[in-house]
Amino acid sequence: MRFVIPAFVIAASVAAAQDATIVYRLGKDTAAIETYSRSATRLAGEFVQRTGAAVVRAQYDITIANGRPTLATVRRRQPDGSPLANQPTEYRLSFRADSAVREVAWGTDSVQRRAFAAGNAFPLLPVYAYAPMELLASWGKGRRDSVPAIGLGGNNVGFVGLETLGGDTLRMRGGPYAMLFRFDRDNRIQAVDGSFTTNKMIGTRSAGRADIQTVAMMMKPSGVLSPRMTAYAAFQQGPITVNYGSPAVRGRTVWGGQLVPFDSIWRAGANEATHFATSKRIQMGDMTLEPGLYSLWVQHTRAGTWLIVNRQVGQWGTQYNAANDIGRVAMEMSNTPSHVEDLTYTVRPMPQGRGAIELAWGDKTATANFQLRP
Repeated sequence: MRFVIPAFVIAASVAAAQDATIVYRLGKDTAAIETYSRSATRLAGEFVQRTGAAVVRAQYDITIANGRPTLATVRRRQPDGSPLANQPTEYRLSFRADSAVREVAWGTDSVQRRAFAAGNAFPLLPVYAYAPMELLASWGKGRRDSVPAIGLGGNNVGFVGLETLGGDTLRMRGGPYAMLFRFDRDNRIQAVDGSFTTNKMIGTRSAGRADIQTVAMMMKPSGVLSPRMTAYAAFQQGPITVNYGSPAVRGRTVWGGQLVPFDSIWRAGANEATHFATSKRIQMGDMTLEPGLYSLWVQHTRAGTWLIVNRQVGQWGTQYNAANDIGRVAMEMSNTPSHVEDLTYTVRPMPQGRGAIELAWGDKTATANFQLRP
């Protein structure tokens, strides 16, 4: 379900130059909005995001001394601003030169407290609370690369960092996604880029604050973004199947673009790894595949496109291990008759014991042929 943020929910602010809003989009769809105010002593913000089954908000308030956080408070909320049912009402983090403390409050009568041996730590906040990275950016190279971090859960000290990628672009370390950030000379976020992560979100900054409650009440859950699908065909009374996550284009570039960048090893789908099951012995290029279960990957290059068959199965789609490759076969690229919005596999029987695996997405179809063997 698509959602585009109306312009009226962001109010321009000239007097408060540190008021800003970051809109996170998946293609043309708005997935989350973060709004915040920053001063020398405080950074306070809020975000709303729409997930598969819900719309949720979170508020954060960070006290700053000498450019470093000393206190942080986080509250998760329903779209209308009320607390989440059966969830902590507030998380409180305090940071000292030699330690950090996290308090998790359940209403007014129960507080869980935990201390950490981590000096000058940094709050590791939920995804879409990226404005605090402005503080980290201001510390400068060599001091921001690997900083102790305390999250809202867990018993261990984590870390967070920003490493220079090139020019004015920095890459996040330690968070759930290695997002890319572009900052201006005053260390204000200008753009957030998740193109090279499984997050895929693109965040752009504008001046002024957004009315998060208005946005939250307008948002609808996104539903399942990349539903699991199965392509199936019978070959001499034996099935051959491909099971895959089916992402949508959502206005992005596909082959050699945002979704399938040149040279990268792509999961050939979304979420869990794409799996290929054959009940027949088949020949695919110079590979002989015995009946069984395999994972499939794709590498798209300027010189050609390759289907990779790997013996590891059951893994998430970012867990590719080339040591488990059985081999690869060249794929034939052709134009689709019309735009294919959702990634679609087809297992196609052909005469004389031949078959094909077709992967159609955007404006191209990639095809790998195979032959049944006795």
